[in-house]
Amino acid sequence: MTGIRLKRAVGVALAITVVGVLPPTAVASATDGAASGTGNAAAAVDRTVDQATSDGFAALADTVLTRRTSALLDGAQASRRAAALPLTGDVHVTSRVARKEDAAAAGLLDRKERLASLQEAYTAADTEVAVDEVHVDGGRATARVTETTMLTYKKIRGDEPPNTGFQARHELTFVAGVDGNWQLTGISSLDEGGPAAVNAVETDPARGSAGSAPAATAEGPIDEGGAPETDGPAPDETRAGTDIPAAPMQTKAAARASYNYSAMAKYAEKYWKNYNSSYRKFNDVGGDCTNFISQSLRAGGWKNDTGWYKSYKNWWYNSSNQTTSWVNVNYWASFALYSDRAYNLDNVYKLGIGDILQMDFSNNGSKDHSMITTYKSGGVPYLTYHSTNTYRKSVASIVASNPRATYYAFRT
Repeated sequence: MTGIRLKRAVGVALAITVVGVLPPTAVASATDGAASGTGNAAAAVDRTVDQATSDGFAALADTVLTRRTSALLDGAQASRRAAALPLTGDVHVTSRVARKEDAAAAGLLDRKERLASLQEAYTAADTEVAVDEVHVDGGRATARVTETTMLTYKKIRGDEPPNTGFQARHELTFVAGVDGNWQLTGISSLDEGGPAAVNAVETDPARGSAGSAPAATAEGPIDEGGAPETDGPAPDETRAGTDIPAAPMQTKAAARASYNYSAMAKYAEKYWKNYNSSYRKFNDVGGDCTNFISQSLRAGGWKNDTGWYKSYKNWWYNSSNQTTSWVNVNYWASFALYSDRAYNLDNVYKLGIGDILQMDFSNNGSKDHSMITTYKSGGVPYLTYHSTNTYRKSVASIVASNPRATYYAFRT
């Protein structure tokens, strides 16, 4: 089921059409029984989802996600919170989910404080939720939705970009109560491979990140793995520091040639969420992040380097195939250094427009994610990338949400 789309600003009350609402005590009793497995609500009802119910799923997702984002805001909007949970009605939140969302909001307040220490804050946000598909099995339903959120940067230094944005995919699970109403019993992220959205709930404290690990495929992870043995040892790489430098950054000098860095940035910012149909997508086979930076670099002047498609010494794309270095984070790094098209920087804050930042989430020596710098102001680089689709996210925010990751910065 597609085409359902809601949009609103954080802090603006969202009206959900409610028909035949039970008294709150009855709703809570039926809801918690179904969620805990002690009741027979799901088994007792065989439901179908019509357009109105699907709209209700979207409205509820919008409310929950907007509520998360509001915990990050600074200023007047932060006090005008989204609707209190649990909600009641034809589609409502269980008390158990409400408690989890309260805990999530508390964790996001901690993230807000970490960002504030790095001189970053947000004053407003707009969230749009689209229902991508709904599946119903008896008295249970799952709804997959895409959240698109744009946040307004607070002018702390005065030269921040206007806004940042991201797209995140979620799966919501519902059960049909004995009263005939749908109850939200869980919400989970469907995104894999890159830093999680800034309003994501932290799920892996050991990694110090709200993100998720790269996905693997039957043939192995597209965005993991080193160079093939036949190529010989890959070039050595230098890790980048993440402390804010005291001295001003030097003007960017190209690694090898005079590329059009503005064209790289414009390409990335044009296609950060609306993919270029001229290229294949790799979201379902390990992640699209390195494919995306390769497209951006080509837009700025990188030329094909022909040869064996599995060799890190070559880099090309055509209508039927591409080199592993075009789509694989580690192979791309090896090609960039081997070809002298890039060299490593010793600090992430030295990144300039068109430069690449890569991350190793688990510090196992195999990098997991690629991003391109599309904006810089006040010495702070802002990154744009796929997996999760993201626009102008500051390096400060990325480091704050992933403090235990290892970073590699490339001057192109």
